[in-house]
Parts: sequence; structure tokens; C-alpha cells
Amino acid sequence: MIKKLPQITESELLNGATTETESWHAFEIMAEFVAATEKLKEITPAVSIFGSARTKPEHPYYKLTEEIARLLSDAGFSVISGGGPGIMEAANKGAFAGVGPSVGLNIELPFEQSGNGFQDIDITFKYFFMRKVMFVKYASAYVVMPGGFGTLDELMEAITLVQTGKSRKIPIILVCKDFWAGLVDWLKNTMVLEGMASAQDMDLIQMIDDPKQIVEAIFKHYELTGFELTPAERKIQLYL
Repeated sequence: MIKKLPQITESELLNGATTETESWHAFEIMAEFVAATEKLKEITPAVSIFGSARTKPEHPYYKLTEEIARLLSDAGFSVISGGGPGIMEAANKGAFAGVGPSVGLNIELPFEQSGNGFQDIDITFKYFFMRKVMFVKYASAYVVMPGGFGTLDELMEAITLVQTGKSRKIPIILVCKDFWAGLVDWLKNTMVLEGMASAQDMDLIQMIDDPKQIVEAIFKHYELTGFELTPAERKIQLYL
């Protein structure tokens, strides 16, 4: 006899779910993963764009992001963003006006996040880690605009996954050199010099400000291999 999944009440969430509830909770996670995979499996090649949710439409970062996304979309890429305001909105808006699909991976948050209106494909995640998996799983490149802690989190996770071989090697492009210069200097002159990373690890990231050069850099990375994943890369992506 199939056991019915228990409903998780607000009281249980606040006071701590039982062991049984936590176990059944795994099925909700599984369902979210399956639903997202089915919806996103046809969007490749795609580029994930990250940046601050707090950037206003009149800010140069917003306008630059919109231009980059439009060029990527017209070049045949799906453009993935977090689906919210700021840089995420600019990315979706630019892609929405182009040829390729505009994809928003939205998240339920108590503040800041609200879906923008420029998404051809939109998914709302309850689980932060599941959303992060989808950003990496379907990305042929990362374009990282100025942002806060969330942007840094995505950037460092991407570098870590590529560095450790848990993800295929993809272009990771930092945009707006003046914003990122201090971080890159610290990585090179503190972390690498202290032996916490190798000098070769710094080759995993590029700093490019010109929108056309960003598109060119992504195509150059794949000019010999193409965007289609090899069987070995497909296997790697299963274990993100």
C-alpha cells in the first residue's frame, strides 16, 4: 500500500520537522528537480548572467547587461538569469528582445526577489541549491556583472566546480574591470601567493568589458569542440 505524503504545516517548519517529515521532504526536492530538467533540457547552448538585484534601470551596469544579453540572444544563445529585478531583469529584457529564449530561474525569498516580465521560460524554485544546480547544468558560459554576496556565491561556485572537475570547463567572464579588479588582485596576490590556489586557476576567469568581445570569447572557447556535450561531459554534469 502506497503511503500518502504528509502535509508539512507552518508549525512543523517553525518548530522543526519530524524525521519522517524530513524523509518525505526529499520527494518534493526530487519533483522540483524533475520539473526544472524537463523545462530546461532544450535551451542549450545557454549563457547564465549574474549580477545585483539592486541595480536600477538607469544605471550603466543595467544598460550594459541588456546589450550583452541582446547580442548573446541574437547569436543563438538562450540567456539565463535569476528572474528578478536589477541585473537579472536587464539580462532577461535584452534576451527577450532578441532571437534566443529569455530564461528566468526565480526563487522564493522574503525580500528583494520578484519576477520580472521579460521571461519566455520561467521557473520558480523553493530550494536555493536546486536553482544553483540549474544555473550551472545548462550554461555554456558564465557572464558575471557587478553584484553582491549572491553574485560572489555563484562566481566562486562556478570556479570551484570547474577547478575540481565536477563541471566541464566553460568561459567565466567578469564584466566591468574596475569593479572586479580588487577581487582579482586579492586572488592573485594573496590567495595564490599563500598557496591556497594555483596560478593556473586564475586562467579559469577572464575580464572583458566589450559586449562583442564577450560573445567572441565564448565562441572562441568552443570553436574546436562545439557546444554539444561529449558523453563524458554529460556524465560529469549528472554529478554536480
